[in-house]
Formats: sequence, structure tokens, C-alpha cells
Amino acid sequence: MNKYKLKVEGRILLDKEQIYQLLTKEVGLEFVRQEEPMAKHTSFKIGGKADFYITAKEESVISTVLKIAKEKKVPVTILGNGTNVLVTDKGIRGIVLKIELDSIEIKKEKEKAIIEVAAGVKNAILAQKLLQQEIAGFEFAAGIPGTIGGSTYMNAGAYGYELKDIITNVTYIDSQGLHTISNKECKFDYRFSIFSQKEAVITKVTIELPYGNKAEIKQKMEEDAKSRKEKQPLQMPSAGSTFKRGKDFITAKLIDECGLKGYQIGGAQVSTMHAGFIVNKENATCEDVLKLVEYVKKVVLEKCGKQIELEVKILGE
Repeated sequence: MNKYKLKVEGRILLDKEQIYQLLTKEVGLEFVRQEEPMAKHTSFKIGGKADFYITAKEESVISTVLKIAKEKKVPVTILGNGTNVLVTDKGIRGIVLKIELDSIEIKKEKEKAIIEVAAGVKNAILAQKLLQQEIAGFEFAAGIPGTIGGSTYMNAGAYGYELKDIITNVTYIDSQGLHTISNKECKFDYRFSIFSQKEAVITKVTIELPYGNKAEIKQKMEEDAKSRKEKQPLQMPSAGSTFKRGKDFITAKLIDECGLKGYQIGGAQVSTMHAGFIVNKENATCEDVLKLVEYVKKVVLEKCGKQIELEVKILGE
């Protein structure tokens, strides 16, 4: 579809070319792409085209895009590192806004360090920066394949820790401007934050961490990395852990016990290494993945009596 129907006084119609011209004028030609294949920007390597793909390296770009989108009633989808998401085969209508804010500011106090991290910083890069500064407590997140913004949005975690354990406040932009809220106001829960229910873009996260021994921090990071490499299919395209953990069960264990490791629909497969991962084995489509997800859910319910939930977020139409 080449036009967006905009109910401005009930009669204005704005087509995609007009939107493109407006975006490039306000944001800059080099930051706006049309008909961008989303398979290029997700760890699953799956997904159709986005009408508009914009990279935001400054807060002003985010504000401008949100303002235009609100005025012209164009939908906006926020993207971090493209992990933990599955884009539909039809792609994403409207604007995909890729957050690439990348500053890290460290303030060292006597007992702790206060770190202000821009939302586009990858967890692995932040972990290395903190290691060099002998700041401990972020080791658990070093191998989470996303950005600090995306990880905050979903309250990502590993090895018994979650982002909520170290965050003090979060700054975000919405149509009303810039805001900062506390950890408590974020309403963190298992793989959830208030941002799941807000039309807002996280721009900065403030965390507080203790100091530590550099050798010990490095050892912990190396041990976690070794564990991930041995247990997870890191060499294959995926969105990370596909299903949420159950309240009283380990989802991957149930899937394994149901004999579903290696089960394949189209190009999508339940990983032979870790049953909690669905991988893109052979040019899988989103439809392949979703059919496999439903099959796994059905078998686990029938054999184990447990409802399992998807952790991966589906984007697009």
C-alpha cells in the first residue's frame, strides 16, 4: 500500500513519497532509507521491508521523528540491536527508528560508581568499559546480545540477575518531551517494564555499581561466555531465548522432555543444542517460526499440561 490515510480534518491524504521528503528534510538524507529489508537488522535474519528506516545518533533526531509521526499519524517502531525480535514477512509499516545513541559517562564516588549509559550502547561494549575501570556487577549482562535500552525495556537478565537490580533511573522521550523516572516507577517485573505500555523511547539509563577486582571481573565474564558458547546455539541466527521461563518450571527442559529438539518446520528449527531456542537454520520465514512456536506450545500443553509463553517480540503487520 503506497498511501497512509490520515484523518486530519477528515480529508487529507499523505503518500509515502511526501513522508519521505519530509523526513529527509528534517532528519537528513543520509539517515533515512526507504523499503529497507529488516532481515539485515535483526539477529534472526528474518523479516520483510520497513517503509522507512531511520538511524538516530542524537536525541534531537528522536524528538523530530516522534513529532512528525504524531502530526502525520505515521506508526513508529523502535529498534535496538535487533535481538529478541521477530519481524513479519510482510515487514513493518511506517517508520523503524534505530537507536544509536552511544555515550558512556562514569562518575566514580567513594563507595560506588554511577554510570550514565546512552540507550544504543551494546551490553558487551559497556561490560568491557566497566572491566577496564574495575567496576563490578555488570558481568551477568556482558553476554546479553542487545543494547542497554532494549535490555531495560524488557528487563533482560541472566544468571539470576536482571537489569532492575542495578538501574537507578531511566530517561526517555515521548511526544511531550524528555522525562526521567526512578527504578520503582519503571515497574520492572520478569521480562517487563512500564515501557512495554508506553509510546516512548528510552534514551539513557543510569546504573550504580560497586568497585571490584579486575581479574575477578574478567574471570566471571569469561566463565559466563564459555557457558553460553557450550550451551547456546550462538553460531546460528536466532532471537535469543524464544520462550519465557515458567513460574514453576523450566521451559527449555519441558520442550526437551517432549522430544522436540531438532524438530523443524520450513527453515525454522528447535535448536539441537538448547531447546529454549528456535533458530533460523535454512532461510526461515517468520511464518515458519510462528508455526513452529505454535506447534511447540501445543505439544508441551498436551504432554506436560503447561502453557508456555513467547518471550520474543513480534514486529510488523
